[in-house]
Amino acid sequence: MNAATLRVGMQLEPPQLDPTSAAAAPINELCYGNLYEGLLRLAADGTPEPRLAESWKISADGLDYTFQLRAGVRFHDGTPFDAEVARFALERARAADSLNPQRSLLAAVASVDVLSPLRLRIHLQRRDGNLLQSLASGALVMVAPASAAGNRTHPVGTGPFRFGDWRRGDSVTLLRNDDYWGGQPPLERVVYRFIQDPAAAYAALMAGDLDVFPNYPAPENLAQFKADRRFVVETASTEGETVLAFNHRRPALADLRVRRAISYALDRQAIIDGAMFGYGTPIGSHFSPANRAWVDLAGVYPHRPERARELLREAGAEGLSLTLKLPPTAYARRSGEIVAAQLAQVGIQTRIENLEWAQWMDQVFVRHDFDLSIVVHAEPLDYTIYGRDDYYFGYRSDDYKRKLAALADTVDAQERLGILRELQQILARDAANGFLFQYPLLQVRDRRVEGLPVGSVSGSTELGAVRIVDAPHGEGTAEDAGSGLTSALNSLGLLGIAAVVLAAGLSAWRRLGALWLLQRLGALLVTLFVASVLVFVLVQVAPGDPALSIMGVHADPAAVDALRRQLGLDQSALARYGQWIGGLLHGDAGQSYIYQVPVAALIADRVQVSLPLAVLALLGSTALALPAGIAGAYYRGRWPDRVLAALTQCGIAIPNFWLGMLLALVFAIGLRWFPAGGFAGWEHGFGTALISLLLPALALALPQAAILASVLHTALIETSAEDYLRTARAKGLGAFAALCRHSLPNAAIEVLTILGLQFSFLLAGAVVIENVFFLPGIGRLVLQAVAQRDLILVQNVVLLLVLIVVMVSFLVDLAYHIVDPRLGTGARR
Repeated sequence: MNAATLRVGMQLEPPQLDPTSAAAAPINELCYGNLYEGLLRLAADGTPEPRLAESWKISADGLDYTFQLRAGVRFHDGTPFDAEVARFALERARAADSLNPQRSLLAAVASVDVLSPLRLRIHLQRRDGNLLQSLASGALVMVAPASAAGNRTHPVGTGPFRFGDWRRGDSVTLLRNDDYWGGQPPLERVVYRFIQDPAAAYAALMAGDLDVFPNYPAPENLAQFKADRRFVVETASTEGETVLAFNHRRPALADLRVRRAISYALDRQAIIDGAMFGYGTPIGSHFSPANRAWVDLAGVYPHRPERARELLREAGAEGLSLTLKLPPTAYARRSGEIVAAQLAQVGIQTRIENLEWAQWMDQVFVRHDFDLSIVVHAEPLDYTIYGRDDYYFGYRSDDYKRKLAALADTVDAQERLGILRELQQILARDAANGFLFQYPLLQVRDRRVEGLPVGSVSGSTELGAVRIVDAPHGEGTAEDAGSGLTSALNSLGLLGIAAVVLAAGLSAWRRLGALWLLQRLGALLVTLFVASVLVFVLVQVAPGDPALSIMGVHADPAAVDALRRQLGLDQSALARYGQWIGGLLHGDAGQSYIYQVPVAALIADRVQVSLPLAVLALLGSTALALPAGIAGAYYRGRWPDRVLAALTQCGIAIPNFWLGMLLALVFAIGLRWFPAGGFAGWEHGFGTALISLLLPALALALPQAAILASVLHTALIETSAEDYLRTARAKGLGAFAALCRHSLPNAAIEVLTILGLQFSFLLAGAVVIENVFFLPGIGRLVLQAVAQRDLILVQNVVLLLVLIVVMVSFLVDLAYHIVDPRLGTGARR
């Protein structure tokens, strides 16, 4: 641990770093209060507090809000913050062509006026009692005219930290803003590491690779952290309501008696104990217990199975059968099993369907093709969704809408509290959904980290006041060890690949002739064309909307449509295919939908991890397999052969992800010899980067070595009965020498075939190991791109992998002819 650097774990990587253009929760978690700030902020109980606005006044008619802005505030690029900048930020957010996901929050605004350099007035066309709450939203943070367009990838705000670096798939680095208006933060640097796998998150904390994980994803591990004196475990409620969503469009669920029966069938505490290991707060409506307007309604529907059965009889719904569609999160899957068992006790048969996020978004959120679902609504103060008839669960209540309108028309704090309580009671009375529990914030931190807040209404963890005590300075942070090393290695890698391909081509030309080479080249082009068509068609028919994935489920529909047009998704499929192929022919692979950077740059960053990892694993597997295979054949039928056969069977049988976790447990957590995961980067030195790859390379190499050794052993045994080998032995050549000099070269065809297949697998198929060791490799990139519906990225990566497989096949084919000159140009594999 370094007293100047805080290493923070996050489960999900933000798709971009601009909360004003996307509503994904990880954006707020990282950016809000650290990089960006709004005019206001929300206290823990939901009360608006000053931020960049020191104070405000509301006119008697509730139509004018005048804000006194804070003096001396500057953006990270030196731009002064004043009323003109604030006006720009708000007008940009509410513009007709705005991509702001919460543009509708400013629907009541008639104008934004500058009264003086530090006085701003917002004039409304109708009263909006939610305005102050809205101005604290992450979507309405302040941005400057000069830098707003680039904030997605190079954010510029007014917060206590400024943007340092983004190594996509791995980490984001923030640096201290020495000119921060609120005083210089204690930390010099914050490094966010993205670790999706819960087992990898546990290993990273235990190995000392992280200092804090504010939203720790695995409640089952908290007892181990509590028992370890190095750590502090803190819990709180988030703004996320976990609900069993009812589809009110289904006739059975449109019946209030059925919804109430399901609510009576739920044992909320049993769900919390089983799915969340006891962490969570039972709720009876859609409202956070931390808010001062909260009403405890969990007792409205106590666990009463007999009452549930009675209501089902009244509704004529005995023997009811429903489908429960679950997203891929652990809480949903575990809760779903418990809910299905509880519903079965009252006679409701529930069929569970486990979906990936893109499927859930398409089937549940967009097409409303579901009966029940379980999901956390993480957006703060999102009770307004129950006033939207088109929302995915389809709840409709005129009474609720009237109360929402009254709330918007009220600026008096006490009146608003009363209305908010009435809204909660309406949702509970109508059993609008099965309200399960308030999702908990589970924070694990090193004991030496102080000043870390536990939860917030915004969903972010603000780090401006955090400090690290009793830790050495100047250690634990890899500083730049070689300027330009990464780009140099990238260039060398490209030159090396080009040299290998050129040398192979020249060799093929000399040995096999121009016709053979041209045939292979033609096959390559046909393969690439067919692959491009297939992958394009497949990603088009796959479920999910890229624009909705980027903007988030709470985004304003008009903003989603605007983004869809901006990405060109409103064009025909044929036009998009033509643009993609035309760009490739001109050396332009396009721009990632999610990351908003060139696809070529993204792939280059990932290849510099995956290619060395694949080469290391291949070299390791070969180094282990050759002696093992030769020794097994030499000692055929004796105990060394039997031992090696048993070891190879174990190596083939053991899953590489289990092996990876075991290696991390022993060498990272136990012995502390290696990091538990992550990739340091070549810019931090060759040795440092190489060490990051050793454990994952070993986890990949061992199973592949077992396969290769088994194939080699079999091939060597088969050649032992050949006439040429008996002749060599008759001439006095020793058994081991004959094995190496004659059998091994003749077994090379089988070995080369396996090596070619293994290299392709190791380059693209190592996604499981990349997740275990949270490496930003090409396999993980494909997985993220598919999950986030980044179509253009998926297309390009798959096409690249096809190219690599074809080129490896070509090199293996050429190697056949080199090791066995008897193969002519007409030989076939």
